[in-house]
Amino acid sequence: MTADPTGKDAVDAIVAQWAAVRPDLDTAAMEVFGRVFRLARAMGDRMERAYAQFGISRGEFDVLAALRRAGEPYTLSPRRLSAALMLTTGGTTGRLDKLERAGLLRRSPDPHDRRGLQVTLTEDGHRLIDRAVGAGLAVQSEALAALDADQAGRLAGLLRLLLADTDV
Repeated sequence: MTADPTGKDAVDAIVAQWAAVRPDLDTAAMEVFGRVFRLARAMGDRMERAYAQFGISRGEFDVLAALRRAGEPYTLSPRRLSAALMLTTGGTTGRLDKLERAGLLRRSPDPHDRRGLQVTLTEDGHRLIDRAVGAGLAVQSEALAALDADQAGRLAGLLRLLLADTDV
């Protein structure tokens, strides 16, 4: 997409419209979060396409990535997996079912808790997530190429401050 030669974007247009009809409003937050929301949506779509080439969705990527990041033996309980994904155990079940059918993970009895299960990344899942994370990072790096390393670092720090002050 080509940038507007004036440097204006859709958020600027929205802010200008609000200024015209409600000049009493302070729209500074809208200028930030309007862009954050638009960027999140655009990058979410790009990431979905990056992962689709591996036959997985973003949500399924998150499951496999959580198991991979857990380190050897790439195993988590469904409860710990749900916590890592910020989902209910019910919300995680459908993802686990699909990934298990695809042979990317397996569920087995927890040897330390007869009532529990454990979820383990398979060798195929390990290979797939290592390729998918590389593809996703390439998409993210391409998007960040509009910034130099110092700008990207400052942006990361500012976003960290905003996130620390929310309930996320």
